[in-house]
Amino acid sequence: MNLRTPLLLSLALLAGSVTAQTAPQTASKTPAATARATFAGGCFWCVEADFDKVQGVLSTTSGYIGGRTANPTYEQVSAGATGHAEAVEIVFDPAKVSYAQLVEHFWRTIDPTTADRQFCDAGTPYRTAIFTHDAAQLATVQASLAALEKSKPFKEPIVTQVVPASTFTAAEAYHQDYYKKNPVRYQYYRASCGRDARLKQLWK
Repeated sequence: MNLRTPLLLSLALLAGSVTAQTAPQTASKTPAATARATFAGGCFWCVEADFDKVQGVLSTTSGYIGGRTANPTYEQVSAGATGHAEAVEIVFDPAKVSYAQLVEHFWRTIDPTTADRQFCDAGTPYRTAIFTHDAAQLATVQASLAALEKSKPFKEPIVTQVVPASTFTAAEAYHQDYYKKNPVRYQYYRASCGRDARLKQLWK
């Protein structure tokens, strides 16, 4: 059980009817003038919050990717029963922010040295991964990873996965923009997990 469980139990009592009526949906295709990026960095509440701050990011959607079950629920994913990772699909304007810049931002919002864990959340759903959507994205990530291996300020190896993007399923409605809807609970969770303290230690 991770630290979010008590928060989600209380939230479910308030939003249970909404959750029951809202089925997860696969994200739709984005317009030609935009592009997509998909990152798994542990808790998707935090990944959303970190990327919403980036100029050129148009939208962020929390969801599940990399698993073997169609339309998984949060309960299934968090139990490790489907093989999915919590992830965020980002729609961005390439004229304002490049994919390479998003990758660089991603590295510094995660701990890439831990497998199947991010901060206080343990298990395969909380693994870090970059899900590439085409050959150009893969080449960008490979170049970024190679440069990071040479310049990283820590000794541990980087274990973040780089894999082709598969079907992305949007998470339940109460997960979307959680940090905006529930700022006190979100800040308590983030601080209790020591996310920012570890990032400061890791990236100096």
